[in-house]
Amino acid sequence: MGVGAGVLAGALLLGACGDPGSGGETRAAAPVPKRPGPADAGPSEPGRPDTDRLDARSPAPSSTPATRHRKAPKVLYLGDSLAMENQDVLGAQLKDELGARYRSAPYSGTTLCDYLDGTGKDSLVPDQHKAAALVRAERPDYVVLQFWGNAWGYTPCMDGITYDKAREKYFDRYAADARALVGQINSAGGADRPRIVWVLQGPDPITPDRVRRVNGLYRAQARASNGLVADAGRAVAPASARYTWTEKLPCTAYETKNPAYCTEPGRGRTALHRGDDYLHFCLAPTTAKSRPCPVRSPGIRRMAAAITRAVADASAS
Repeated sequence: MGVGAGVLAGALLLGACGDPGSGGETRAAAPVPKRPGPADAGPSEPGRPDTDRLDARSPAPSSTPATRHRKAPKVLYLGDSLAMENQDVLGAQLKDELGARYRSAPYSGTTLCDYLDGTGKDSLVPDQHKAAALVRAERPDYVVLQFWGNAWGYTPCMDGITYDKAREKYFDRYAADARALVGQINSAGGADRPRIVWVLQGPDPITPDRVRRVNGLYRAQARASNGLVADAGRAVAPASARYTWTEKLPCTAYETKNPAYCTEPGRGRTALHRGDDYLHFCLAPTTAKSRPCPVRSPGIRRMAAAITRAVADASAS
């Protein structure tokens, strides 16, 4: 591999989600491990309806009478590599807890603009899986959007705008794409437009302030358009430090009762990340081809539970 190719490969290592710029004051609670491998350097395979994979056999959060008698929602899940690895676990929890009908179509390396109509060859998402196309085809009650906020310019539709080189321009563009995506989803839904669930992201040890501001954009967009937020990121952050990254956290009561989810039971702690990947939450090694996470992973289950609760609360109201 030549020098130029090596630089490009290095830039793609975190292209699925993160970005290399420094940009915040919050320090990580543990040393930042080396950057993850090139598993998600490129468009993923299309998402698909949930199947009975490994985590689907794990108990979902306990049902209540309110959840058992509500109308079963139809949920569409879109996003980047975090959604790619989460999709089967989230589908299992939504089905077990809410009897939901579910479709997922994540693509690794993407950001909001990839799911916009009109981005064509500059998008990592094919036209049949754009948000509006899937809303017209699936007629969901909820569209769950989980995007880390790709800030490297890896996806062509960002037109080279990166957080590291042009922070305010990056946020302005990101907010504009969020508004445009909401508009396209609403138009596709017509009179039965779905409610959009914005998934708030967890701590980033490299650019903690970027994630804080991206989450703020999600909250603002939800307020402006009758949307919802699911603070999945809080479930993978220390209780007293929402934007402080850590590799491990104390086991929850569920994880303690289910040792497969408490990786260090003797210490009462569990791993959220692999030591060689501080962005993703799947505890299996990354692979060249993007995939749903094939092993039980505490961080994924925590985030899926937070999203499921948000949909459940909205469905009950």
